[in-house]
Amino acid sequence: MPFLCRYPAAITAGSTSRDFACNVDFAATFLDFAGLPVPGYMQGVSMRPVLEGRTPDDWDQLAYHRYWMHNDIIHEAWAHYGVRNRRYKLIYWYNKDLGQIGARANDAPPEWELFDCEADPCELLNLAGDPAHAGVFAEMLALLDRKQEQIGDIPEHDSAEVLAQLGQPA
Repeated sequence: MPFLCRYPAAITAGSTSRDFACNVDFAATFLDFAGLPVPGYMQGVSMRPVLEGRTPDDWDQLAYHRYWMHNDIIHEAWAHYGVRNRRYKLIYWYNKDLGQIGARANDAPPEWELFDCEADPCELLNLAGDPAHAGVFAEMLALLDRKQEQIGDIPEHDSAEVLAQLGQPA
């Protein structure tokens, strides 16, 4: 997620970072810089150390996203979620309206996408069904499951079932 900020007291002018962060980290960051505690119910972590050039060794280099407004009238985007690390992106198009006002139901089947963002930066080759990438798929699925559990998001997939379809142990 692109993020621009200016705070001369703590952030070096012109500095950049390639570390991952998510929009749920913004509020925790603002509270941290304001000297206020981050409530336990709030998602995300403060990006302050990253912005100050002190990225922790255990910084989660993973981005999670979810678009829940299935086939809505304004965007016509389909419901999905996914994770991206430095190299790969895994997306699950669950394609359900989940009863949301403004979302439109249809009969689109669910679909997985896996992209190698280094070898295929334009994301033209879906590797989700490629047996040679089954291990990568399983690793990215585990990262997705971990992130959803961490932030309290309810998955629309069953990982054991997905791995069984790939011939992978759960």
